[in-house]
Amino acid sequence: MNNLDPQSKALHLLPREGGLATNNAIEAAERDAASRGVPLAQVLHLEYGIPRKALLDILAAHYHCPAVEYDERLPIPPELLVDVAGNRLAPQGWFPVIKDVDGTVVIAAINPADPATHADVEALLGPGRYEYWVTLPSDVRWYGQDFLHAPVGKLVGTERTGLAFWRNNMAQWRTRLACYRTDMAKARTALASVRDGLAFTTISDTLLRSPKFHVPMLLALAVLAVGLGMIASGMPIYLRVRKSRLTPPGNQTLVEVTGATLHFLENYHFIDHATGAPTPTKATMLARLGDLLGNHCTILWPDPGSQERTHLARERNVLAAQRTIAACYRTIYARARTGLAFVRTGVSFASIGIGLITYFGLSFNTPFDVLLMLSGLLFVSDGILWYWPVRREQAELPRTRSAALAG
Repeated sequence: MNNLDPQSKALHLLPREGGLATNNAIEAAERDAASRGVPLAQVLHLEYGIPRKALLDILAAHYHCPAVEYDERLPIPPELLVDVAGNRLAPQGWFPVIKDVDGTVVIAAINPADPATHADVEALLGPGRYEYWVTLPSDVRWYGQDFLHAPVGKLVGTERTGLAFWRNNMAQWRTRLACYRTDMAKARTALASVRDGLAFTTISDTLLRSPKFHVPMLLALAVLAVGLGMIASGMPIYLRVRKSRLTPPGNQTLVEVTGATLHFLENYHFIDHATGAPTPTKATMLARLGDLLGNHCTILWPDPGSQERTHLARERNVLAAQRTIAACYRTIYARARTGLAFVRTGVSFASIGIGLITYFGLSFNTPFDVLLMLSGLLFVSDGILWYWPVRREQAELPRTRSAALAG
């Protein structure tokens, strides 16, 4: 039998019509496992190439007992785990998984017929009624990781909690970014109000200064009052946002904090699972972060399927990280749009100041015209400071998955 290739061995062991093809094959594998001091399931799976589901069926038939798979949803009673040491379970090859209403405890064991396993169970859990069901070595290890205390990153349940913690961190940061974008939207609205007020003020000034127009003084002053009122209502909001630019978050701060929220990739989504073709190194940090996520964003189909929740939790975190990076991009571009609104407002001020001086020449109102020009230049320079850092990000913007599909 040992001279057969793995596929031929598997054919002798796979269930047929409710039974095994031959008992000699399983006995040969059992002797091989005993001589090497490894579980029978390990020999059947790795050397005979038996699939997992068929392997459980074979072991259940061999040991004449039910088979149990790892399932992180099992409500294992806490009293079964109080005195159980996690470092003993894997070497001894068993784990308590079910407690019936009559007090019978179901033990998932690699070798349910082993007397040493029975003795170890009674030594740790005390005398009682036990049923022994066969399971795989990996399942025992997963049960220990999920239900016993272990270092963070190695405990399946703790891993999902850690991933949820990082998702909350990223959600909080995205909420903060949304608040920043809202503030900047207020600033752009305020600047639009200032520009409208400037238009009213210019009309009033033209009516008062030009001899070609004959309108009632009261009407011209009313138009002036409306314009000044709109400017007065918009300027405080602009100044408040303008003051906030001198303190964090600046462009670099936004990117650094966004990068810090992606720290979970180092502990929970390992790079050796990455897929995808290598991409050229981008010039900006935010673009490099976006490219990094593309290698991690892949659903791994684990064995067994119940552990899929953990891998899907990793996938949700990567998708949340993509949304976080996109939110950072939107915030940076909101700053750029706000800067362009400053520039438009400045151009309006400067153009009107130059136009008034050109049309009316030097007069008693010339200082007002010069003030408009200087204010416009300040607005333009301020807007450039807001907009210019985004120029580098525009060239490095990662292509989204939807854009790639469309292309």
